[in-house]
Amino acid sequence: MLPDTHETLTYLFTDLEGSTRLWEEFPYAMQGALARHDEILHGAIEMAAGTVVKGTGDGLMAVFGDPGKAVTAAVAIQRAMAAGPWSATGPLRVRIGVHRGESQPRAGDFYGTAVNRAARIMSAASGGQTLLSESVVAELGDRSTGEWTLRDLGEHRLKDLAAPEHLHQLDIDGLATTFPPLATLDRRPNNLPTQTSVFLGRERELEDLGALIASPGVRLITLLGPGGIGKTRLALQAAADQLDGFADGVFFADLSEARTPDAAFATLGRALGVDAGSDAAPLDVVKVGIGSR
Repeated sequence: MLPDTHETLTYLFTDLEGSTRLWEEFPYAMQGALARHDEILHGAIEMAAGTVVKGTGDGLMAVFGDPGKAVTAAVAIQRAMAAGPWSATGPLRVRIGVHRGESQPRAGDFYGTAVNRAARIMSAASGGQTLLSESVVAELGDRSTGEWTLRDLGEHRLKDLAAPEHLHQLDIDGLATTFPPLATLDRRPNNLPTQTSVFLGRERELEDLGALIASPGVRLITLLGPGGIGKTRLALQAAADQLDGFADGVFFADLSEARTPDAAFATLGRALGVDAGSDAAPLDVVKVGIGSR
């Protein structure tokens, strides 16, 4: 039963890696495979005294009162997913993120900073990988039974642009412990500024912006609206969300003080880290600095 009062809870998010590709390649086999996936996740969470709150596409969100129980569920999920059996799809790989914070319940669901942070932590992981926040690890103490250990991954900036999060990897005995670099802001070159709050809402606008950015025919997108409604914040979050699509990075240039084209391109050059110490026109400096990137 879900709590209806504000209390500190542990949130567990999962997501199925590569699900879009799998559905396209194995539309029939994926039906049975996903049913098995759902059975594993729900069973592990219920056995660990957790509660499934909702589905999130090909994943789910669950809550636990005890962070140790959330870790128990994560271990059971990863072990069962690795064991299979699977059909033509091959093994399905689940990424898991676990975070602890104050709950904000409403109408059978949870909202707020802690929930969003948990989802971002999960998004940083690869398939088969489980990431825990420092708030979870601090409550675990010395609970390892030898079935799992913790690997300190240090601080990472998540794509919500808030303060860095100290992350730990759950190394499960007998399962893979080596994964690609975390999908965080540290993965690609960028100068996106840290924000004082987690980005909430505007999912539709972010989805629309993402589609436009990914469109080959779109080179410039303008956000219009009265001052103070959050245009810059929305643009920054859209940039963070699309970071993995641009190997050479994503950069923010504040042109609010630029009054001439030269001033605008000089500001852009500084944001990109392009050397402007020459007599060339700022636009030419930017062109040379960007090159084929």
